[in-house]
Amino acid sequence: MKVSIVTCTYNSAATVADTIRSVNGQTYPDIEHIIVDGMSGDNTVKIATELSSYRQRIICERDNGIYDAFNKGIKAATGEVVGVLNSDDFFTSPDVVANIVKAFGENGVDAVYGDVHFVNAGNLSKPVRYYSSAYFRPWMMRMGFMFAHPSFYVKKSLYDKLGVYRTDFKIASDFELLLRFVYKEKIKAKYLSMDFVTMRTGGASTESIKSKNIINRECLVACKENGVYSNMLLMWCRLFIKGAELMKFKLTRKIQK
Repeated sequence: MKVSIVTCTYNSAATVADTIRSVNGQTYPDIEHIIVDGMSGDNTVKIATELSSYRQRIICERDNGIYDAFNKGIKAATGEVVGVLNSDDFFTSPDVVANIVKAFGENGVDAVYGDVHFVNAGNLSKPVRYYSSAYFRPWMMRMGFMFAHPSFYVKKSLYDKLGVYRTDFKIASDFELLLRFVYKEKIKAKYLSMDFVTMRTGGASTESIKSKNIINRECLVACKENGVYSNMLLMWCRLFIKGAELMKFKLTRKIQK
């Protein structure tokens, strides 16, 4: 089974090397790594080219944002299974892709997903938040919950059938796509109790109250257009629950010390 991994870059010179090295360090042999660069003005493409192995393919052209770039990568993918790996993230272990392929083979599923954790840029070895998808259930998407999107690996044929990322959303196109695939179309997805990806904090979806407002509004639009009932109160409840989970994580780490 061939696996295509899509990484979108734009002025990612400070982090993209970690991303590429983590792909090239995977033990599973049949990986295609598609890097879609939006005409970076720094050394992103130079670094990517220097670190490229037989796995990398680099597409360098202007795009209309990250979701448009993801769609270009998905369209170019030749693997049976497609996943995304952001340009400031990296795989947590060398066996992540091997375990993903094993899960597809053993369970006959359309998609798999798992866990991720967050770190600060100054200390990549110290987790500051763990995002577990273990308790995810599709009904929770009415509150804007979703499993960890960077751990989502799905058959390419499902993108061909159900469509790709919408480019009219600023932040929540990943939520809309998962809502469409998992809640509306009810694809067969399996949770893997495994930490897929290490993510640096500070992404577009985590930066500010303004971003959270945009996410909530876009999640509501996604629910309405996919025939899923929700409201703004439910969306804000999600943020309070996530805040409580973060406090619990920090308290647990203090007790362990």
